Amino acid sequence: MKTLVIYLMAGRQTPELAEAAVAGGADMVELGFPFSDPLADGPVIRRAAERALAEGMRTGACLECLARTRDRVDVPLVPMTYAALLEAYGYERFDAEARSAGASSLIVADLPVDEHAELRRVQLVAPTSTDDRIAQASEATDGWLYLVTVTGTTGARNGVSPALAGLVERARRASDVPLYAGFGISTPEQARAASQLADGIVVGTGAVEAAEEGPAALREYVRSLRAGIID
Repeated sequence: MKTLVIYLMAGRQTPELAEAAVAGGADMVELGFPFSDPLADGPVIRRAAERALAEGMRTGACLECLARTRDRVDVPLVPMTYAALLEAYGYERFDAEARSAGASSLIVADLPVDEHAELRRVQLVAPTSTDDRIAQASEATDGWLYLVTVTGTTGARNGVSPALAGLVERARRASDVPLYAGFGISTPEQARAASQLADGIVVGTGAVEAAEEGPAALREYVRSLRAGIID
């Protein structure tokens, strides 16, 4: 069965939203820890981060949100953030506290694979990654490899990137770890197309937009994605 990962921004309503996403068919929840300069994020997730910061979602509050979300769902939870946040909080401290709060792994979007190797995390590769970098990331990754399907930030696209097929082929040559494709996947049709190539998909912008309408809307949105996925 293909894996459906749903991204949500940490906030007061996140535990309830995560529960709705799982009810809709999510197999994993990626929990965004807001950052003031999110280089990988498009306008929808940037605005969500700004709202979260405005309501006081600093690192400690995000870790509490993670723990409360863990109390509501039993799927893997993966915090996603940026290296500057860990630099300020302390890499070892963040790792220990996140896992104590219920994190299954971590994603640090802008931390190169060859830095802080002691920090077990999901690695990201892109169409621009060299074969050597893909092999290194595959070897170091924690559980699965995140395929960034496009060059640029998150956000809705008209279709699945034509670069995904080649990236999957190169990653499969490097390793047998599961490959989950993200960035630019927001519709059932895109979910179907990406799931024909990868082992799972990650949906961020569309999920954040649906979450703005409340748990019921998010649940139905996730159901539509699950229905589109080819297992």
